[in-house]
This record gives sequence, structure tokens and C-alpha cells, in this order.
Amino acid sequence: MNNIIVTLKRFFKNKNTVTIIGVILIIAILYFSYNGQIEKQVRPVRGVPMANQVIQPRTLITEEMIDYVDIAPIVLQENVLLTSNVVVGKYTNHNTVIPKGSLFYTDVLVTKDELPDSAFEKIKEGEVVVKLPVNIETTYGNSIFPGNKIDIYMKAETVDGQIMVGKLFENIEVIAVKDNLGNHVFENTEDNREPSILIFGLKPKLNILLLKATYLRALDVELFPVPHGGSVVKPGETQIASQNLEEFITAYTVPNDEIIEAENELNENNNAEATEETGD
Repeated sequence: MNNIIVTLKRFFKNKNTVTIIGVILIIAILYFSYNGQIEKQVRPVRGVPMANQVIQPRTLITEEMIDYVDIAPIVLQENVLLTSNVVVGKYTNHNTVIPKGSLFYTDVLVTKDELPDSAFEKIKEGEVVVKLPVNIETTYGNSIFPGNKIDIYMKAETVDGQIMVGKLFENIEVIAVKDNLGNHVFENTEDNREPSILIFGLKPKLNILLLKATYLRALDVELFPVPHGGSVVKPGETQIASQNLEEFITAYTVPNDEIIEAENELNENNNAEATEETGD
């Protein structure tokens, strides 16, 4: 027994022996560490949700739209959603189409409250939102797109029974085209949606003139868009194209200053009555 102990002491006192053992230990540590890292990277993450169909913008994600796959962590990006409970019940963003076979990512899904209406984001400062009723025929077979510029023409019948047609506004940028349910006509590549309204922005003064024209039903006023000339190349102010049409609308409606004066007079009368009641 003593001989064995002495032999071991001599063995470990040998510098070459210690060096060899140290090298072997280092190699073993590196080997098992490397293998552990490889195993960690290739061991699949199971049950990752994947789209089993094309999912259009503004669509509620349901369980029926999802299949599950096993994927190695090394190919997973940080923004991939790994469980269905953070996918089902969310909506695809307004500018997102999820292809069949795609994983789900944090930046393409939003809650219903977070879902924006892209139309109103594009209204310029100082303008108000305007909705012009249209149909397949007045949009030239659904060929007026967001970003196009249009002119608005007006048709009316005078008190003498004469028909007048002319361009009321020109150089209007279309912000959105929606169907009768409020869906964007061109954001869905599968549905055959029909246009119901064009959305654009106008200065308040021009919007009032347009509203006045729409209320002149007794004169059979019709308003319809006409393509101005393709996509927007550079910004420009919307302008009144016909002084005659403006004067025609104004002649058959109450001027704005008269409306304001009537409202002020009504407010003064109400205030006077309130004062008399208080005095009594």
C-alpha cells in the first residue's frame, strides 16, 4: 500500500505528467462545453405557431389559422412569437400580409385598440377629413387608387331647367378608398371589394362649399370624381376650378357669415332671458 502511495506521489510530481493531465482536462472541458452549446442550439423548440394560410391586413388571428412546427433555436429570430396564446386574438397590422408558412412576429401583430386607420394618418395639417360617395361606375371600374389625384365635377339643374356640368375642385389627393363596411378596398389581395367612398382632405372653407353642394338635392346636384392625371408627383393646393359653380352653390345656400350672425343673435337672446329669470 505504501509503495502505491509513493508511486503516485512521484507520478504527480513529474512536471510532464502534470502538463499532460492539464491539457487533457482542458480538452475535455472544451469538448463538453462545445457539445453542450451545439446541443442547445440544435435541440428544437417545439410547437412554434405558423400561419397555415395567407392572412390579410386587419385580420383577427384565430386558432384555425395556425399550425405548429418544431424549429431549431439557431434559426429563430428574437422577435418570433413562440406560443399561440400571444398570437390568437391579435390582429395583423394595417400594412401587413402574412404569407402561408410564415412564423408570427411581434412587429406585425397588434391589439384591436392599437390597430390604426392609415387613412387619417395621411390627412395634412389644417385639413378636415372628407368622404365622397362613389361606386364602381364613378371610379372607372375601381381604378382610382390611394395616392391618385382627382378633380371633382358637379352636375346640376338650374331653376330654368338647364343642365350645367363643370369642374368644381381640382388637384385633390385620394387618401383611401373604402367599401360600404369601412374596409380598405385595396389592402386585401383576395377579397373583391367594391368602392363606396373616397377619403381625402380639404381646407375647411372648401369642405363647407362641398357640403353645401351635396345638400342641393332640389337642384339635382351630383358630385363625381374624375382622374386628374395619375399618381402624386409633387404636393399642390386643392383649388376651386369654377367661379361660376361656386357662385351657383352660394346663391342657393345660406352664407356662412349669416349663419354665424344668426347663432350669435340666438345666443344673445338666450343670455338675456337667463338674466331676466335670475333677476326675478
